[in-house]
Amino acid sequence: MIENRHLKKNLHEPTVRGFGAEWASFDQSGLNEDEKRKIFNDYFSFFPWHLLSSETSVGLDAGCGSGRWASLVAPNVHKLYVLDASKEALEVAKKNLGQYSNVEYICQPIEEGIFPENSLDFAYSLGVLHHLPDTFAAIMAIAKTLKKGAPLLLYLYYNFENKPWYYRLMWKCSEKVRFLLSRSPFFLRKVFCEIIALFIYWPLARIAWLLEKINKLPNSWPLAYYRQSSFYTMRTDTLDRLGTHLEQRFSKAEIQFMLKRAGCDRITFSDKVPFWCVLSFKK
Repeated sequence: MIENRHLKKNLHEPTVRGFGAEWASFDQSGLNEDEKRKIFNDYFSFFPWHLLSSETSVGLDAGCGSGRWASLVAPNVHKLYVLDASKEALEVAKKNLGQYSNVEYICQPIEEGIFPENSLDFAYSLGVLHHLPDTFAAIMAIAKTLKKGAPLLLYLYYNFENKPWYYRLMWKCSEKVRFLLSRSPFFLRKVFCEIIALFIYWPLARIAWLLEKINKLPNSWPLAYYRQSSFYTMRTDTLDRLGTHLEQRFSKAEIQFMLKRAGCDRITFSDKVPFWCVLSFKK
């Protein structure tokens, strides 16, 4: 595992510590393979796998966390670098990815200088860059490592621009909860998020499941994405959403602007949840 070699410029220490504790608590051993594959496909549904080779392609998982997505990418490529600023998270990833000899671990913030420019065949970062102080700087740093024509897949939290006003109101209320919880000791964070998962996430998700069965599910039903998810996933994502100290949200236009400035084009947004998943290519 490559250790930190640069100054920690673009990271938020409480957020990094929080994610380290989260992945140590939810190491994804309770996530069954079918559900993991389904979530993975939600993110990677439009990723250009045909451009990659198991014999030559080298890529980057920027902010690997527990390594759950890397476990499905590594078998398809020659080499995969998994990078995370949290040593605790990387220890979990090493356990989950131990069977893959083509994975290299880097304990490092997402910043320029980790890899030579124009050296990687692909990169992805899912649910990470919106937790950094400077999201654009991280996108720029990743894009510089890519070869011309290489794909970059991102998942960034959206600002509910495609939702009705009451949906945004519910989010603003949840922000007040997040502000308090994320600044609490981790054991309190975890306990309260477990309660929220049980009494808010699970009921709303199961009602959405029932409404879908009778073709009555509204487009803006809260937490409908979890209607087929396990309670383990709900617990993980509740802590991820409400226990994280730093969070930013972006519109489609803002994401597109950042990617273009970072030297990417052919920008395509997924039209299904989770929002926003976006694929682009290095010019």
